[in-house]
Amino acid sequence: MRIFSPFALLPDGWRSDVLVSVDGAGDIERVEANASARDADVRVGALLPGIANLHSHAFQRAMSGLTEVAGPAEDSFWTWRQLMYRFVARLTPEDIEAIAARLYLEMLRHGYTGVAEFHYLHHNADGTRYADPGELSLRCIAAARETGIALTHLPVLYAHGGFGGAHPEQTQRRFVNDVDAVLTLVDELAKRFSAEPDIRLGAAAHSLRAVTPQELTHLHSGLQALDSKAPLHVHIAEQTREVEECLAWSGARPVDWLLDNQAVDARWCLIHATQVTDGEVRRMAASGAVVGLCPTTEANLGDGLFPACDYQRYAGAFGIGSDSHVSTSPVEELRWLEYGQRLLHRRRNLLAGGARRSTGSALYTTALQGGAQALARNTGAIAVGKRADLVALDTQHVTLVGRSNEQFVDAWLFAGNDTPVSDVFAGGRHVIENGRHARGQAISERYRATLRRILEDL
Repeated sequence: MRIFSPFALLPDGWRSDVLVSVDGAGDIERVEANASARDADVRVGALLPGIANLHSHAFQRAMSGLTEVAGPAEDSFWTWRQLMYRFVARLTPEDIEAIAARLYLEMLRHGYTGVAEFHYLHHNADGTRYADPGELSLRCIAAARETGIALTHLPVLYAHGGFGGAHPEQTQRRFVNDVDAVLTLVDELAKRFSAEPDIRLGAAAHSLRAVTPQELTHLHSGLQALDSKAPLHVHIAEQTREVEECLAWSGARPVDWLLDNQAVDARWCLIHATQVTDGEVRRMAASGAVVGLCPTTEANLGDGLFPACDYQRYAGAFGIGSDSHVSTSPVEELRWLEYGQRLLHRRRNLLAGGARRSTGSALYTTALQGGAQALARNTGAIAVGKRADLVALDTQHVTLVGRSNEQFVDAWLFAGNDTPVSDVFAGGRHVIENGRHARGQAISERYRATLRRILEDL
C-alpha cells in the first residue's frame, strides 16, 4: 500500500507531498517527502501518527449517562461504583463482545488506532468460571479483530475488596482471580495470538487495595518471566479515600508505597494518579513509567486534577485513555488535560512546553510516545520500521480550512467537536475510509439490540 499526503507530520517536523509505503506485514517500509503520487495511491489529507488509548474498560461504554442523577447522599466514585456493579451483573459474553466492538469502532472514527483493554471482568455473573477461563478476554479480542483496532489486552489481577487482603464483596465476584490464574491466562492468550502483530498481551493489578504486596510482586516477576517487554498497568491514587485508606494500612501514600516496594520502570503504566504530592510527581517522572491520564472520566467521577504542569517540568511520560468512555475521542482527553490546568492556574497554553510552541502539537506528540510505550507497540511516528498506525485529517473540513502544519493539530484539538478525521490505518489496515467503517452498520445494530435488553428495568 502507498499512502500520499500533501502534509504529514514526520519525526523531524511537517513535510509536504509525503509518500508512505507500507509492506504486507503492516510496517512502514519507506517515507519520502517532496514525492509525486500515482493514480493507484491512497490519497488522504493531513497525515499524523495514530494515537493510542492506554486505558479502557470496554463494558462501561454501555452505561455512560446512567449515573447522572443525584443520589440522596453525596455522589462520588464510590456511589458510581454501585451502579456499575448492578450493570455488570447483567452482561453475557455476547453482550461484552457487542459493546466492545461498538466502542472500538467509535475510537477508530475519532482517531485512536490502538487500545489497552484493562480487563477485569473474568467470570459468570454468579462468580463461577467459564469452561474456557479466557472466554471474556476472547470476546474483547474478537471485537478488536472485527473492527481492526490494535489491541494490548491486559488481564487484571483483582483478588481483594480492600487494603490488607480484605475479603472481596459479593458484587465483585465476576472480577476475582488469583495470580497464577491471571499469569496462565496471559500466557495462553499470548501463545494463541502470537502470529498477530496487532494483538499484544500484558497484565494489570487492579489497584493496591485489590492485591496484597506479595501478590503484586508475584504478578510482576511472573509477567517478567513470560515476556520481559510486556506492560504492567495499575490504578493508583485516584481518590482521596484511597489515599486515606492506604495511609491507614501502610503509613505511606499509594504512589510512594508503590515506588518504595516495586521496581517500577518504563514497562509500568500508572493510571490516574490524581491525588499525588510534588514528591510523588517527581518520583513518577524519574521512574520512566507512563502516567495514564483520563481527564473526561476523572472529571465525570469527581476524582480531581492531575498536576500536569509540575509533571511536565520533570519531563515525565504520559498518555491518554478514555477509561469509562463518557467520551471516546482523543480530542476531549487532550483538550481537558490542558483546560484543567488553565482553570487551576488561571493562565493559558500551559502545556505547550515553551514560548512560541503549539499547545496542540506538544500535547499530541507527548501522548503519542506515552501511548506507544504503555501499549508496548512500535508506533508513535511516521518512520521506517514503525507500525503503520496513521490518522488523516480532512483539510477541507470547516474546522481546518486555511490551516497548515501545526495549526492542523491546534484546530483539531481546540476548535469544536465535529471531527475532521477522514481516514484511519491500524497496522496498515485501512479501517476508516472517508469516515466510514466497512462493518459499521452491522456493529451498531448489534450494539443497539444489546443495549435495549440490558437497560430494561435496570
